[in-house]
Amino acid sequence: MIVRSILLMLAIVLVAEVFVIIRHFVATKPVREGIHTAAKAERSLGAGPLNPRRYRVDYGWVDQRARSIVDRKDMAGMAIAVVEDGQLAFIKAYGVVDADTGEKATPQTVWRWGSVSKGVAATLEALLARQGKLSLDDPISKWSKTLKLPKDNQNVATLADALSHRLGIVRFAYDDRLEDNEDPAVIRGMYGPLYPMCPPGTCWAYQNVAFDVAHEAVEKATGLTYDQAVRHYLFAPLGMTSASTTKQGLVGAASWARPHSGRHPIPVQEAYYRIPAAGGVNSSIVDLGIWMRAQMGGKPNILPADVLWELHLPRVFTPRNGLPPYDLALKNTAYGLGFRQGDYQGHHLIWHRGAVRGSRAALYFDPAERFGVALLWNSTSVKPSGFPLEIFDQYYHLPFHDWVQVGRP
Repeated sequence: MIVRSILLMLAIVLVAEVFVIIRHFVATKPVREGIHTAAKAERSLGAGPLNPRRYRVDYGWVDQRARSIVDRKDMAGMAIAVVEDGQLAFIKAYGVVDADTGEKATPQTVWRWGSVSKGVAATLEALLARQGKLSLDDPISKWSKTLKLPKDNQNVATLADALSHRLGIVRFAYDDRLEDNEDPAVIRGMYGPLYPMCPPGTCWAYQNVAFDVAHEAVEKATGLTYDQAVRHYLFAPLGMTSASTTKQGLVGAASWARPHSGRHPIPVQEAYYRIPAAGGVNSSIVDLGIWMRAQMGGKPNILPADVLWELHLPRVFTPRNGLPPYDLALKNTAYGLGFRQGDYQGHHLIWHRGAVRGSRAALYFDPAERFGVALLWNSTSVKPSGFPLEIFDQYYHLPFHDWVQVGRP
């Protein structure tokens, strides 16, 4: 009788295990494609694919939700990468790279990161600091001759202050001049007469042109161009084969996402390639997934734990006024070096979003859980911005909340 009970229990466990495997691998073809692409990327990194029994996300639902987002009239294409348990679990592209030709987006399509690029600049500077090539506490004037701050505060503000937007000047200082094709080096010299909002290091105001002193520091510390340095220290060692920081790196790719307004292609905005540390990175969704994986400790031989700690440490409180619901859901929001952060439903998230005209990106991850979601899309629409939290809700076993609001304008 005891033996029969034990055999029955084993049979139940076996059936349950088989059901889990079937649920993930005998799925619809589009879902299998996303799982297969992620597994292939993991193998390229020298790791094995994630065991399907560990999945906590229903990728059938993710696939359907992604399709409903891309079907909107204000969308063209989108790509998603999900990391579970520190490994790439799902990678998929949707829609088109060019609404005029109908060319389909693929996992190899190259997209723009916008301000998600700031995390690359910060990571490179932190890595160079670890190697003794510079110090994050160095005054900016030691590494940049172009930036002039009110009261000559370029001699007081540090590289870390620049990477965390604590320079004491008004936010987005003279971004309009950059977009009018003025030289960013000249623009940085115009900040001296501005009213000083606060002493450096004491308040937060988001920057782009000023943030790009990072590229000057990197070039002076390494003797390489910024693009060469990023490739040498980060992209190549991490296996990010499609990543670059130039316009040619985008438009020269075999498949690249044209920016769109609605479903109408628009010209590539070149201005932000002239401040590559602030907004110049391009890559496939596979490589953005690899980047996110590494930021969660997935490549400790390249990005050691102490470098990640330096990057993700909260350094300044970030005010939240008039933000969309998915941003207001994040509490205790702060900024580290090139990364935002906040608490969501009892979990600490590291994140950043980026936008240049017609192209957007989002990166959210929970370093403790080693779970993350990355998105790239080629549209002015902000709708996908709420999608990561919907996937986090599922991962955390929370009730569904319509953060995207697909059916609303």
